[in-house]
Amino acid sequence: MGKLTAPLKPLLLPWVLALGLALALLIGPLPGPWGPAAMALAATVQPAATATAAPGDYGVVVVEHLRVKVPADAVDAWRQAERGSWEPWLDSQPGFLDRQLLWDPEREEGTLLIHWRSEGDWRSIPEAEIEKVQQRFERLARQATGSEQGNPFPLVFEGQLLPQ
Repeated sequence: MGKLTAPLKPLLLPWVLALGLALALLIGPLPGPWGPAAMALAATVQPAATATAAPGDYGVVVVEHLRVKVPADAVDAWRQAERGSWEPWLDSQPGFLDRQLLWDPEREEGTLLIHWRSEGDWRSIPEAEIEKVQQRFERLARQATGSEQGNPFPLVFEGQLLPQ
């Protein structure tokens, strides 16, 4: 074998890099500062909280878990009432990170997963303030569904989830 010809030289570096990457994937995580301990530490670093980030982007301490009854023909009304009440209010709360609204067509239930920086941030909100937002939500929900009284989307379950 002699020297590499000029047309092959530009191909050598990408080939060596690809081979190194393939070997690294086969061998597994590296020990030392690039190993699993460093990756676990990196996972705890929290970016600045914004409502548009994915829930997994934070070291979330607590997730408020709610389920409400939402009939199939009222899903849009439920989401509309949420957007007009809870969504803007939550965006202004200290410690609020993100919220997911999910709908289960089999149970006809809405699931809300509300991510908080800490349980203290979540639990420190005065009950009177929560009640005020709930009243607005119910008023908007009645308007959107044509209901005359009560809460068209009653709470079925209330709890919390902790990350592992």
